[in-house]
Amino acid sequence: MNLRPVLLCLLSALTLIPAYAQTRRAQPLEADRIVAVVNDEAITAFEVRARFATVERQLRGQNVQLPSAEVLERQLLERMITDRVQLQFAKETGLRISDIELDAAMRRIAEGNRLSLPDFRAALDKDGIPWAKFTEEIRDEIVLSRLREREVESRIVVSDGEIDNYLANPDQGGNAASIEVQTAHIVLRVPEQATPDQLMRIGARARTALEQIRRGENFAKVAAAYSDAPDGLSGGAMGTRPLDRLPALYAEAVKNLKAGEVSEIVRSPAGFHIVKLIDKQGGGVKPVEALKQTRARHILIKVNELVSEAEARRKLVTLKERLDNGADFAELARLNSNDLSAAKGGDLGWLYQGDTVPDFERAMEALKLNQVSEPVQSPFGFHLIQVLERRTEDATAERQRLAARQVLRERKSDEAYQDWVRQMRDRAYVEYRSEDR
Repeated sequence: MNLRPVLLCLLSALTLIPAYAQTRRAQPLEADRIVAVVNDEAITAFEVRARFATVERQLRGQNVQLPSAEVLERQLLERMITDRVQLQFAKETGLRISDIELDAAMRRIAEGNRLSLPDFRAALDKDGIPWAKFTEEIRDEIVLSRLREREVESRIVVSDGEIDNYLANPDQGGNAASIEVQTAHIVLRVPEQATPDQLMRIGARARTALEQIRRGENFAKVAAAYSDAPDGLSGGAMGTRPLDRLPALYAEAVKNLKAGEVSEIVRSPAGFHIVKLIDKQGGGVKPVEALKQTRARHILIKVNELVSEAEARRKLVTLKERLDNGADFAELARLNSNDLSAAKGGDLGWLYQGDTVPDFERAMEALKLNQVSEPVQSPFGFHLIQVLERRTEDATAERQRLAARQVLRERKSDEAYQDWVRQMRDRAYVEYRSEDR
């Protein structure tokens, strides 16, 4: 599964606080003009200016030469439109982040900065940042991550034939797994029903971007000016991962590159891509690793026409209080849980990484032995989770196939997400109001 960890996203937001605060204090209080309408919601010039300041600070912190203000502002607006479309869809389809989950995220941010939650809030207040505004931005970050998991990650299909090919091919299942690559990319998105004229214009922009890089322009600067990918405004950095977990298109593009080299333009259904290999480490055959297992149990309350999210959460809060006061987990699971594990006291047996949905697995991994979680939301409903044991075991042939399936799912993830975002953006109504831009 190829997900940016939510915590890292949240922590990165802290580096942008002073710029946000400075912009906020510098703007007039009167109503701001609208620069774009996305379906039935407006984006104002004030919002764009605030985001401009945060991105400008981020890029300067990375020692990236900035594109012109006009170009950066245009890219920012497009990113804000894409985010707004996704947030609207999340709201329409009932994806919510509970206050309990948000509070936990804020505590993780504070702990990551070695602050208590009150001290963290005081630091925000000192910088002139409203607590409510900051927490809502963090909520949006979590929503976008969960939306990707629900709409993209959970729907990726890996066939048995793909697994057989992966395990039989040393360049995929062996050597490639031991090669770590650090990459960056630029994506110029193509509309789902693009006309020949649109394809020509977008292809020409891709060639212009590549020419600038070939002439020595900083890759991150060009990415900020041209890329439609969500990470474009941070220079297109994709981080470091095993070569076999890159999208197949990218793995093929960089496998013969040397560190610092840039690929030719590569085409996918989602658009035009340029990939840079920043660094490459490792090689040889990777030994089979032991696999981690967790034995856990849970109590599940499903959400349906008769039970609302609020009611499900409230019921689990009550059950959690009883557990904290010494009630027997297995007995409460048998009486209350809404799945087949109820007959076994909620026992799910030994679970491997990837056996459960991301929301459940993330919460389970954060628990100590015998600790009971707060209510955790997943596509199935709300859970109380308890970890009973942890162990590692050598990978059997069956588990190697499951591990290969996870690798292939991650390989497909980025491309599938780009394609999904493109479809969402194409279906949205967007009206630009740019008389002053």
